[in-house]
Amino acid sequence: MRHRVLGRSDLKTAPLIFGGNVFGWTVDEAQSFLLLDAFIEAGFDMIDTADMYSSWVPGNLGGESETIIGKWMASRGNRAAVQISSKVGMAESAGRGGLSRARIVEGIEGSLRRLRTDRIDLYQSHIDDTLTPIDETLEAHEQLIRQGKVRYIGASNYSAERLKQSLDCSQRRRAPRYETLQPLYNLHDRSSFEGALEDLCIAQDIGVITYSSLASGFLSGKYRSLADVEKSARAKALKNYCTPRGERVLQALDSVAGDYRATAAQIALAWVLARPAVTAAIVSATSVRQLHELIGSVGIRLDAAAMAKLNASGIQEQSS
Repeated sequence: MRHRVLGRSDLKTAPLIFGGNVFGWTVDEAQSFLLLDAFIEAGFDMIDTADMYSSWVPGNLGGESETIIGKWMASRGNRAAVQISSKVGMAESAGRGGLSRARIVEGIEGSLRRLRTDRIDLYQSHIDDTLTPIDETLEAHEQLIRQGKVRYIGASNYSAERLKQSLDCSQRRRAPRYETLQPLYNLHDRSSFEGALEDLCIAQDIGVITYSSLASGFLSGKYRSLADVEKSARAKALKNYCTPRGERVLQALDSVAGDYRATAAQIALAWVLARPAVTAAIVSATSVRQLHELIGSVGIRLDAAAMAKLNASGIQEQSS
């Protein structure tokens, strides 16, 4: 499998990264171990998580995902063969968010402890913090890199303007920069990334790792109505996709999937991976069978006609 370089770093990843937000939420520890085993056995090696996963579940405090991943690596003795991507800065409880020096220093220690490791390969600012000076945030990240606790840093949920300011700050200080960006991006949700942010990432060689690559599962084609949506743990997010435009996207996916003898989910991921700025897509699964389906997307090469049909389906109309 061909690996892709993340930004200007020496980190390389397979096209798919396992999203650990399901661990401790829709997947228990035993099932998490099975999924991670299957992912690694298939030739993939990067796992994405965050210190606040999965704090939204009643009874959880945050850190459950990292704890499960840490237990899995310890039980398998495979830390050297796995790349870990985690995030800091989104609140898992009231008053605990932000990217201050104190929050980042506290965050890394908790993540390292839960992951049972001495380093994180890619440590990302989970969400922009406009109240903390960019210099303070980047200085804190630089300190972690000097200490060997972090190899490279990245950003998530940043606007083009704020990402450019951060890159300029790193250049001015001759310090480590954000090598990656993790944006919301899929065939349906395109407007917040395409344009200035996408152009900046291409111009600055920023590795792009998409999250919600299947629009919370909507692009799998399993959710065709509000009645279908109500059955999902992601019902709140999925309701936003049950619109005429959402239906057009699903119809285009169905059409292309038929041509390629693939599933809608595989085509949706193949589309993301074919975009010029994208390095890798984060995917999550709750069963090994589902995971193998998603892995099948890596071998699909969409032709120009298929890309054009899919691109047209996701255009946001002024009247919609």
